Amino acid sequence: MSATHRRAVPLAKCYRLLNHGPTVLVSAAHEGQRNIMAAAWAMPLDFQPPKVTVVLDKSVWTRQLLEGSGTFVINVPTVAQLDIVETVGSTSGLAISKEHEQDKFTAYGLDTFAGELVQAPLLEGCAAWLECRLIPEAHNQTQYDLFIGEVVAAWADERVFSDGHWHFEGHNDLRTLHHVAGGHFLVIGDEVVGKVLER
Repeated sequence: MSATHRRAVPLAKCYRLLNHGPTVLVSAAHEGQRNIMAAAWAMPLDFQPPKVTVVLDKSVWTRQLLEGSGTFVINVPTVAQLDIVETVGSTSGLAISKEHEQDKFTAYGLDTFAGELVQAPLLEGCAAWLECRLIPEAHNQTQYDLFIGEVVAAWADERVFSDGHWHFEGHNDLRTLHHVAGGHFLVIGDEVVGKVLER
């Protein structure tokens, strides 16, 4: 996605970027090292200030970078990025950096751009991005691998998200992915409008 279509999302509406349960890519950077990984378990947690949660196993390199820097990014990939999701989700960033002295971004030719408030890279081509500051909760992190972040900036591709709503019609390659286990994914479907009160 070019910067032409990237627009800031008001923090009061940023929870909607994750509310539909997409598979996400978590990126983090610390002391000159960076990594990105797929995560199936991420969700909005609170409205004000906006908070999100993500589960990161103790063995993953991204977790170590996140804990070191205190910041991370949740990238919301598209169906066009399925190969990227599978690749970064099935390889170890730590192994790549030790063996080849490079990171996943370099190894797989992933384009990035800088966020406004965090040092973690944001992956080009996604449908949305949430820049997050870690809210340290040692017990949750150690016992449950559960990390809480306050969203400090959010972005979305205006072709599929504007005025606080997703609208994928006419942009099938920008639809979000939903992991249903065992390497199987679904793609977000069409909108169904109901008579529900909006928050």
